[in-house]
Amino acid sequence: MTLTDLPAHELAAAIRKGEASCREVMQAFLQRIEAVNPKHNAIVSLRDGDDLLREAERCDIELVRGGGEPRSFLFGLPQAIKDVVPTAGIRTTFGSPILKDFVPAADALMVQRMKAAGCIVIGKTNTPEFGLGSHTFNEVFGATRNAFDATKSAGGSSGGAAVALATRMLPVADGSDSMGSLRNPAAWNNVFGFRPSQGRVPAWPVQDTWVTHFGTEGPMARTVKDLALLLDVQAGYDPRAPLSLASEPSFASRLDDATLRSDAPARIGWLGNLGGHLAMEVGVLEVCEEGLARLAGMGCKVEALSLGFAPERLWDAWLTWRWWLVNGRIAPYLKNPENRALIKPEALWEHDQGAQLKASQVMAASVERTAFHQHVLKLFEHCDVLALPSAQVWPFPVDERWPKEIAGRAMDTYHRWMEVVIIATFAGLPCISVPVGFSATGLPMGMQLIGPPRSDLEVLRLAKLYEAAASDVLVTRPAR
Repeated sequence: MTLTDLPAHELAAAIRKGEASCREVMQAFLQRIEAVNPKHNAIVSLRDGDDLLREAERCDIELVRGGGEPRSFLFGLPQAIKDVVPTAGIRTTFGSPILKDFVPAADALMVQRMKAAGCIVIGKTNTPEFGLGSHTFNEVFGATRNAFDATKSAGGSSGGAAVALATRMLPVADGSDSMGSLRNPAAWNNVFGFRPSQGRVPAWPVQDTWVTHFGTEGPMARTVKDLALLLDVQAGYDPRAPLSLASEPSFASRLDDATLRSDAPARIGWLGNLGGHLAMEVGVLEVCEEGLARLAGMGCKVEALSLGFAPERLWDAWLTWRWWLVNGRIAPYLKNPENRALIKPEALWEHDQGAQLKASQVMAASVERTAFHQHVLKLFEHCDVLALPSAQVWPFPVDERWPKEIAGRAMDTYHRWMEVVIIATFAGLPCISVPVGFSATGLPMGMQLIGPPRSDLEVLRLAKLYEAAASDVLVTRPAR
């Protein structure tokens, strides 16, 4: 097993024990990137290798001076930051031609925390333009290709992160999630992606700190332990994010307390395709049911559950919120009329829809969101976790912009095919995508496990138990 094959926590242990130097680790990952990235295009704006090796050597010197005890599990490990997160001195393009040469002067809060933990930022991971759409392609860097089939989409918007992780170009990865952007690409690349509770991982700088709480940053990893370790670095209150949650003790240190008592098994509410509302490609529900069978084998009680809230009512409120927020994100760039020709049509459509909204419509959508949140709380009186597929389709051809239909049903927007992910987002709930299996042609799929408000630890504990039961899926990796 090579250094790049090791889970992040084992790689960190090797550095701590002196079995591998930070320089050796960096060299191994740079060689892996050189071999794999040209095929998959997951890592962009890669820094000079000699500079990175010198940074790794400085980490080795710090270890010697500090008695061999690293700052954290991230110490000396290479990281590439999603290309919608500002990184000092490294291009941050947001996948947009408008920003193709933009180099921030300062790091975002999450990057500051990861650097303080000792990671070495080697570059960025590819994302769709402005992080919009669950298919990672843009006019600056091109498309990122699926780890298991380079003719297929990687998902998105954290597609570059998921592929870099699955192909062993990174030990762990950061991402962000508004409409499944940590969950869909994780599902399509056979790794774990965790959307934390709203406010768990604060973001700064941002346009607004009060009302635009839809998306959140979070971790992606090949093991649940690595996921929890990275969450420990990312999470915690910051006064610049007034709605951020209070800091907690380490999630990773509390992870192994996970037990399922035989007299009180975890109750899983299977929402499936929302009673036929969601179009699903053949095989998606079936492979998720294999994941449910693993949960049942662990002692969980799995039962079909009705959402009990009109899905179209939820979707309409979601669209209003989405249009409003995307309008606010895109509008500053359109102060220069020439930029309109540089923005992809899907983003322009959302901007233009948002521009037509009235304040009363936005308020009505917020009222609906509140009603939905209250409704979901009642669902958790009947179950401990809600379960849904992480996507409605298998990874589609990389040269398609988005699925126009699913199982013969037309999709009326460029993101309707990802409707399955909006429940956790709209209610601000913690949600993990766990790998469940593969299609007949070897394409991965995942399943969402959604917990009650602020139950991040409980969701991670359940995922850790599931991980042990899903070794047959997790052992499958992309062809070298």
